[in-house]
Amino acid sequence: MELNASDPKKVVLQGNEACAKGALYAGCRFFAGYPITPSTEIIELMSSEMQKAGGAFIQMEDEIGSACAIIGARWGGKKAMTATSGPGYTLMQEAIGYAAVTETPIVIVNVQRGGPSTGQPTLSSQEDVYQARYGSHGDYGIIALSPSSVQEMYDFTVRAFELAEQFRTPVILLSDEVVGHMREKITIHDGSKNIKTGKGTYVVSPHADFFQGQNSLVEGQLHDEWGRRIGHVAEKSGQFIRNINKKIQDNADRIADIRTYCMEDADIAIVAYGSVARPAADAVKLARGIKDERILPKLRVFRDLVKRGVPATMRTDYSHLKVGLVKVNTLWPFPEEELKRAARNTELVIVPEMNVGKYCQEVERALKDKHVISMPKSGGDIHTPHEILDEILKEAGVHE
Repeated sequence: MELNASDPKKVVLQGNEACAKGALYAGCRFFAGYPITPSTEIIELMSSEMQKAGGAFIQMEDEIGSACAIIGARWGGKKAMTATSGPGYTLMQEAIGYAAVTETPIVIVNVQRGGPSTGQPTLSSQEDVYQARYGSHGDYGIIALSPSSVQEMYDFTVRAFELAEQFRTPVILLSDEVVGHMREKITIHDGSKNIKTGKGTYVVSPHADFFQGQNSLVEGQLHDEWGRRIGHVAEKSGQFIRNINKKIQDNADRIADIRTYCMEDADIAIVAYGSVARPAADAVKLARGIKDERILPKLRVFRDLVKRGVPATMRTDYSHLKVGLVKVNTLWPFPEEELKRAARNTELVIVPEMNVGKYCQEVERALKDKHVISMPKSGGDIHTPHEILDEILKEAGVHE
């Protein structure tokens, strides 16, 4: 059954719980999954709430089966989602490619943890940022969203379903353990939002689900608009590949979502995404001169100022450092033009991320005229505001 959307209400939820609530509100009525830390709370909540919403939940034998099941469910007419982490996301890659080539709108949640292999089941990372874009073989477009708060876990899940249907493509919600397990007060809706089905590259519009009186051939090989194989015809095959890439890339400006903070006069920019965007925002506040004697003793610059006899009233004055934040919400397609506009007046760009410095390479490619600094961190601990501020002060020449 489809419920009408209710008035908004305030609740305290964990990030993973907010994701499940967002999926239900977006009209998700089929969920298949296999429990894996740190995404398991999504599956747990879906197992109890899906039936109440008139949908179906199934625990599959593994993550491969889970991804395949939601593809079948969507062609059966139900909006569908799965959730996983780490090794489970790796197992889903073939199915992601199949969903891309068949233009099947599904949502896959990856609550990232440390890897490779079994890695760090209970600790966070952002190590799957490239796997989200290039995980499956072949060439295809993809959309990946990166929430940094519990409210965004809810909102971005809803948006993931909207984008999946609009562009008829798999959409990845690339969360992480920090966001998945934190609790915050957020605004949610009960009921269901009406999300319209869009038109894909070769799918006849309106989209014909199974059992609707039309013959539908869902073909994993390269095919034409009728599902007929064209892999042996180079010209048609090339056009098909170009189309499933162009429908994403040509609409990058419509899909892209970045948020800026204090960038109006910034000559130093921090580019961050996911959970790391939170300490990055705090580092901007510190650099802009917020006075907080409780945290300053942790900074090397504080010790330097004390040694030089600087009065206490001046120890928090970094207002000459014009630092801003570019928070990237849509990782893929890469928001190149939006980033260029946001950072057009900056000279220095710092990219903190919980991996070996992957997304920084994309930033560096886009901002060739800027001095781009990678600030990687591995091992499971998130950056602190003080670490990011120290890097800012170091690169700005305030201290060595």
